[in-house]
Amino acid sequence: MSRHKQQTGGPMRGLVFLGAAVVLFALVGAGWSHFGNHAGDATLLHSGSEVTVGLDATAPQSLDIRTVQGKELDQALIGNVYETLVGRDQNNKLVPSIAKSWDVSKDGLSYTFTLNPDMRFANGDALDSTDVVYSLQQIINKNYVGAEDLTGLKSVKNPDTSTVQISLASPNPRLLRALSSRAGIVYDSASNVNYAKQAGGSGPFTIHSFDPGNSIVFTRNPLYWKQQAASSQMTLRYFDSADALNKAMKSGEIQLAMLSPSDSPKPFQNNKKYDVSKGLTTSKVVLALNNNPDSIFSDVRARMAVRYTLDNQAIVKNQPNAAATLNGPISPLEPGYDDLSANFPHNADEGRNDFNYFGPDYIGDVTFLVPTEYTSLGKQIVNQFQGTRLNVVMQVVDDDTLSRRIANGDYKMAITTMQGSNDVGAFANGTFGYQNSEAQQDYRNALTSPNDIDYQQNLRSYAKTASSDAASAWLYTESSMVAADNNVTGYPRNMTDELLPLRDVRTK
Repeated sequence: MSRHKQQTGGPMRGLVFLGAAVVLFALVGAGWSHFGNHAGDATLLHSGSEVTVGLDATAPQSLDIRTVQGKELDQALIGNVYETLVGRDQNNKLVPSIAKSWDVSKDGLSYTFTLNPDMRFANGDALDSTDVVYSLQQIINKNYVGAEDLTGLKSVKNPDTSTVQISLASPNPRLLRALSSRAGIVYDSASNVNYAKQAGGSGPFTIHSFDPGNSIVFTRNPLYWKQQAASSQMTLRYFDSADALNKAMKSGEIQLAMLSPSDSPKPFQNNKKYDVSKGLTTSKVVLALNNNPDSIFSDVRARMAVRYTLDNQAIVKNQPNAAATLNGPISPLEPGYDDLSANFPHNADEGRNDFNYFGPDYIGDVTFLVPTEYTSLGKQIVNQFQGTRLNVVMQVVDDDTLSRRIANGDYKMAITTMQGSNDVGAFANGTFGYQNSEAQQDYRNALTSPNDIDYQQNLRSYAKTASSDAASAWLYTESSMVAADNNVTGYPRNMTDELLPLRDVRTK
């Protein structure tokens, strides 16, 4: 049964949280009818279906999504246990979630969200605008993960139980997308749970058990306010390699395998009992070029020579984790994507001619850092530079060494990955020593756009500028790879390294 909720008062970091106190009634009238309808749907569910999902990922040591960094908790909990004010679909498009609709003012300073009716948390507490205000207040005041995406909020009000109004001091065209991630999680203002081991969410599943570093077991939430989960139980088990996942699939320990973007799907594709899907991610593999003054790649002609020399199509064909070639800082699933494949099409002769512009002594040895998991890609790139004046010295390093040496400028080229929209602005922020005033202005224009149309157009201009200037050599977007037993259906295919909605997963 629902408990009375107390509205928190007082400004938090410049926010004004207003709204009338709301008394939540027990499950009667329309509310009881709402739950009755869900109970009637239960006969349509696969009540005995239980699916175990294996992931090649780091297992969480805590479930506290408020304070623990890392995308593993987003992947496991968002959309399954917790819901956000705004949602994202499998193509990374914004869709209704807790809010069924929203309106944005022409100046981009006022957002009005209309919430769905008759929503409940898994413990039976009603979910309304009070909880949205409370959640935003907690995230900002306690500096939870995601708070950095809510800068510039001027006030948040809930004039009634189904409406939330957010005012901004200046336009933030990324606010809606922020509210589809951790910054938009809606917590139960009346709940008092141990977030490290449990959860106070409104999603289709609840936490049944948690074995830190090993597994999470979900069970169906019978009070879920939308379509209930197809399976009665979902288990997430974590493994340290694709080989371990493959062994677990063969032995029947798991029925669904979520590979990491750097894994090869070949061992799974060789088994006729599995269906192997390759979707898209927002993870981008980049050949970073050191643009600092002491590097050959401070010269745009040298950067252009690299891009002409590289054969991205051949790279994608030979790298099993590659989804599609990439020619700029924005991937197909991200806002502002444009096809920039016309920039620097592979032309080995043009690449050699551009390198010949520089004397061999001026170029010197080119230190090339390659993370261990991308060794085969590194070798392929070195081979493509054969026959040019570029004397590439490849060094395979661990991830910590790679990060440190890139930060210190101790490299000339390096393979690195860039993840999602948070990395899009890297080439306007001096990453890899790249400086271009036009790109910087384009990106500033994007961040101050009053609406999504202008935002995306300015991002396209920024990406075109950076790509035309050969700020780096973008190689490909990585695949989101899923291997499933033939009798499993309803699983996601895109962005499974970020979000893993399991509501529709079941055995046939």
